[in-house]
Amino acid sequence: MAAPFERTTMPDPLPARQPASELARSPDADTAQANAAPLARFGALLREAADAGRLVQLMLVAYQGGVADIEALGQQLQRVIARPVTLRGQPHLSLVLRFPTKDITKNLTLDEAWHHLGLWLRDGAFRNAHLFTPTEEVQLAFSKKGKATVRVGKLSNAKPTAQTGAQTVSQPVAHGAAPAEASAPPAVSGAHNRDKHRLLELSRPFLRELGVTDARGQLVPAMSRKWKQINKFVEVFAAALARSPLAQPPRDQQPIHVVDFGSGKGYLTFAIHDWLRHTLQREAVVTGVELREDLVQLCRGVIGKLHLDGMAYEQGDVRDHHPAQLNVMIALHACDIATDHAIHLGIRAGADIILCSPCCHKEVRPQLLNPHPLRPILQHGIHQAQEAEMLTDGLRALLLDAAGYDTQVFEFISLEHTNKNKMILAVKRAEAGSADAVVAQIRDIKAFYGIQAQCLEQLLRADGLLPA
Repeated sequence: MAAPFERTTMPDPLPARQPASELARSPDADTAQANAAPLARFGALLREAADAGRLVQLMLVAYQGGVADIEALGQQLQRVIARPVTLRGQPHLSLVLRFPTKDITKNLTLDEAWHHLGLWLRDGAFRNAHLFTPTEEVQLAFSKKGKATVRVGKLSNAKPTAQTGAQTVSQPVAHGAAPAEASAPPAVSGAHNRDKHRLLELSRPFLRELGVTDARGQLVPAMSRKWKQINKFVEVFAAALARSPLAQPPRDQQPIHVVDFGSGKGYLTFAIHDWLRHTLQREAVVTGVELREDLVQLCRGVIGKLHLDGMAYEQGDVRDHHPAQLNVMIALHACDIATDHAIHLGIRAGADIILCSPCCHKEVRPQLLNPHPLRPILQHGIHQAQEAEMLTDGLRALLLDAAGYDTQVFEFISLEHTNKNKMILAVKRAEAGSADAVVAQIRDIKAFYGIQAQCLEQLLRADGLLPA
């Protein structure tokens, strides 16, 4: 049986509804005529929200039965959740059909989505529909007799200036600020919208195998911080991918090769693989590289158990693993100059996206001078450590800029959830441009602080990847 919405197997985009109960039958002529105005109003509000980039979420609840393909799945549909996404530069709605033991996700163009949703609501397949914008909740409800009404209410936590929309990125962000495009739409409160916006669903099998969820698909309380970190990372990656050359024709039709160095237990590695292949439905090959053999074997076991195509786990590190193809290079919490080696590998391989979360900034600190008038401030050890971190990552960002990347340095996730929270994100430019001005800035900063050597700069110069 084809999955719901599979257009290749259904001449009509929506299967004919079968009467399952009095409530599920199509409305009679009088009721249909009475419902025409509220249905038209709800449809207009939905389209207006989508066109204005203010659609946060649409929820269909209280399924009444009668949709043939849904009935054939053999489980009771709990709800349908629709959110705006951008795929290959075009707006879509991502529909998640939530069942007790699984979710089914389908990404539809807006025209397809309006067609399916319109037929479902017209025929009374759901008793309630809830449209959420940053400031309002619009509810379409059907009475027991099938009469439709529309109610519009203001949200108690609404922020009038908030903007939301599809998950895309259009402009680079200055150093020191998290990219606004990488943030999830604002959470909307209300009885039917308690879940925050997520790019991943808790029902995904890899989360159970890694211990993030239990056998029932519920979040393990002790893993709540990890779950937040996983989702934030996928948001950042999704935003970077949307503005990278990988999202532009013809490369948007080609496989993406991702390598995650120091991948550990694979929380983020599996998440990227799942989001690319399951949610985005993009051909991808994701490889985790980890030194610890026990973790390599653990993750290989999960890959085998779940029969995951396009995913592998290998033992090694950034200095001895040389991938044949590399579009996305990830290295989180690589210690000291291991981050420099990872960035160098990404630049040398021509990676389109480089994601690093550095730690242990040891190389630069012993070299630092305390130039006047900063000497009284930098006499404190904690300030020296903070200065070394700022300069090391600032130089890395400038070096990436000189190598042809738009680079951002920002807080990955709040200190409430992890103390290793800085992210360096670099997206390759279509044209590298001149690096002379950036190289001069690097030279001036090094001279001011007395820095004689920086690992990434030395590696790039040795390979001829940085102007003299």
